[in-house]
Amino acid sequence: MVIYTSKKSASFFLRKHRKWPYSPYKARWHRIFNQQQAMQSLKQSALKPPQEESLNKSHLLSSLIHSFSIYNVEPTAKAFDFIFKTLVKTSQFHHIPSVLDHLEKVENFEPPESTFAHLIEVYGRTNKTHEAIELFYRIPKFRCVPSVYSLNTLISVLCRNSKGLKLVPEILLKSQVMNIRVEESTFQVLITALCRIRKVGFAIEILNCMVNDGFTVNAKICSLLLSCLCEQKDATKLEVMGFLEQLRKLGFFPGMLDYSNVIRFLVKGKMGLDALHVLNHMKSDRIKPDIFCYTMVLHGVIEDRDYLKADELFDELLVFGLVPDAYTYNVYINGLCKQNNFEAGIKMVASMEELGCKPNSITYNMLVKQLCKAGELCKAGELVREMGLKGVGLDMQTYRIMIDGLANNGKIVEACGLFEEALDKGLCTQSLTFDEIICGLCHRDLSCKALELLEKMIGKNVSPGARVWKALLLSSGFKLGCVETKLFSLVDSCVETKLFSLVDSNQTRLSSESVAVEQ
Repeated sequence: MVIYTSKKSASFFLRKHRKWPYSPYKARWHRIFNQQQAMQSLKQSALKPPQEESLNKSHLLSSLIHSFSIYNVEPTAKAFDFIFKTLVKTSQFHHIPSVLDHLEKVENFEPPESTFAHLIEVYGRTNKTHEAIELFYRIPKFRCVPSVYSLNTLISVLCRNSKGLKLVPEILLKSQVMNIRVEESTFQVLITALCRIRKVGFAIEILNCMVNDGFTVNAKICSLLLSCLCEQKDATKLEVMGFLEQLRKLGFFPGMLDYSNVIRFLVKGKMGLDALHVLNHMKSDRIKPDIFCYTMVLHGVIEDRDYLKADELFDELLVFGLVPDAYTYNVYINGLCKQNNFEAGIKMVASMEELGCKPNSITYNMLVKQLCKAGELCKAGELVREMGLKGVGLDMQTYRIMIDGLANNGKIVEACGLFEEALDKGLCTQSLTFDEIICGLCHRDLSCKALELLEKMIGKNVSPGARVWKALLLSSGFKLGCVETKLFSLVDSCVETKLFSLVDSNQTRLSSESVAVEQ
């Protein structure tokens, strides 16, 4: 069938159904352009100082209203974000409530939740916990539906201190009334925050609640919990190993870092054989230990005086293709010194150099100390000279070891020479180590030499101890009375206490350096 259409009817159809173009002043692109112009005007106004009449009112809020009214457009969420960030940057927190009131009561658009989450975080940084909680409860009044995003932000803020931590249960209960569904991320935020403030026990309880509610356990959270538990000073071996086994049952596979944390914990607790067991378990899980793990276990085994295991471990790491560093060699040489096997220790130093690992002062100091204890002063002196020839500088500990060794073996004159050398290098910062030298000179009727050293010590700002003055007085023929004797004995006891504390702290420092237990 043929349909005939006249020109008049077609023209009428077009006039009736044609969609005429909008006015250019009402187009979407024009509105966006006006909003951009208003934002530029707002940013320029923010650079100007506020007028006197706007001191009690937010200068930025007035600028926002004025800028957008000029261009006949409604303010945007981006504009309010700019105002909040500027107020925070300029520390004008007292103007934030007025801007929030305007946003709630005057504007009609739906602001994004990120705006309020940012303010909650800012309130948390400035210790305004009450304001952060109030803003969280107020979010629905801004025509914004709160979610777990703002809830997690508030929880992370509250968990920064014990006072805010007590408010978390109430927040979680009220969040259910606000129809906010707690998700896996909420548990992770809680656990991370608790670990940060060292509340590991509470964090483990949260993990158990998370598992009971059927949530998936994140491997990152498991590693964090295990690491924090190993750092607890009062943690026991049963707690750490039991928790590791619990994580395994949840499907967690420990990695290199996790095993390293457990090994470090066991070695610090002087459980070297247990650390060796963890190392073997690590290899059974097909994780190749690095040189750091072997060094820690080697130190633990040597502390347990199982030197046969130490030799096996050292040979094993070489077979695995690991390259020992200076810390590893120092730990092994320390084990040889404890067995009085000085020759093997000296040979090991030569092996270090052949393999391109330069011995440091700790390496030589260990050998020199053991040789001095054994009375091998000649060999100790040869090692000290070797240190100088190979560019290893003699430090305070080296001089202290040699001076003590010479003094204990009655070689006061030689010790005196080293003492003067240390003074000339400015290495003597306190005199407790070297009082024995001056006292020995006085006992050998070498008071003149003792006075020379005393004068040199004072010139280097090194104050002598009470024993020195007592020895000098006695050597000059002065007789002590009852009062002077009691006074000197009291001072001597105080000096000895300080000396022992310094020696203990120094030994602890050397032990930590040799094991390389740095993070």
